[in-house]
Amino acid sequence: MAKVFIDGSSGTAGLRIHSRLAERADIELFTLSGEARRDPAARREALNSCDIAVLCLPDQASREAAAMIESPHVRVVDTSTAHREAIVSGKRVASPGCHAGGFIALVQPLIEAGALPADALLCCHSLTGYSGGGKGMIADYEAEGRPAALDSPRQYGLTQQHKHLPEMTQVPGLVHSPIFCPIVADFYAGMLVTVPLFAGALNAGFGIEDIKEIYAAKYAGPVVKYTEAMEEAGFVSSNALAGSDAMEVAVFGNSERILLCSRFDNLGKGASGAAVQCINLMLGAPETMGLEL
Repeated sequence: MAKVFIDGSSGTAGLRIHSRLAERADIELFTLSGEARRDPAARREALNSCDIAVLCLPDQASREAAAMIESPHVRVVDTSTAHREAIVSGKRVASPGCHAGGFIALVQPLIEAGALPADALLCCHSLTGYSGGGKGMIADYEAEGRPAALDSPRQYGLTQQHKHLPEMTQVPGLVHSPIFCPIVADFYAGMLVTVPLFAGALNAGFGIEDIKEIYAAKYAGPVVKYTEAMEEAGFVSSNALAGSDAMEVAVFGNSERILLCSRFDNLGKGASGAAVQCINLMLGAPETMGLEL
């Protein structure tokens, strides 16, 4: 039985990971409560006495936690953007960020297949529910008498220095970072990531139907699935997979202008579900164990 310690179990991602692992017979799950969460000695002991440490922390706190781990036997799943490495045999595994996961799922297969050049100049829009901002943003959106500005979608990351950009560039192997436009709106959970393309941005010989074939071959499930049924009467809803750990990938547009879309729960496949998936791979367990699909 693997001992799994969740550092940061009171946050939204940590709570969801805890709920997905709590009933597992192959895992002994433990966390720190109360004052112990703020006691460096208690955290150090917990981080070094487990088999897998799951870090559900802000980036700087995640780096501090990783530095506390001295045992060579402890493996780490990090849900922040502070670390990135391989999964199955890795000692330090970074679970993908929510926006980044949706973007990488759309772009990396096209580069691998030779359909999209690595030096393509790309743009990405990502519409997310407010739970992605953590407890502070959740409280702001759910407060009585909140500002009227929260009633409308709000774009952020305006300096083009968003913390997910290095991951979005490096993992798919892009030469240039994309223009990234994240938008938070007044719904709790869900995410829709869109990458628009002019057909001329593709390598010679590739078009929209080739992209569909690449995705259909790559994403046959059970976690990530290519679909031609994401549209609902001319609309695509960002929160359709709220509560799920799955991701849908779809292609819209025509022979000239193409929209690549991925839809998922920012707290599911975008955070806790992705972390549980990593834990399953690290333990040699079925990849979908404990996931809501």
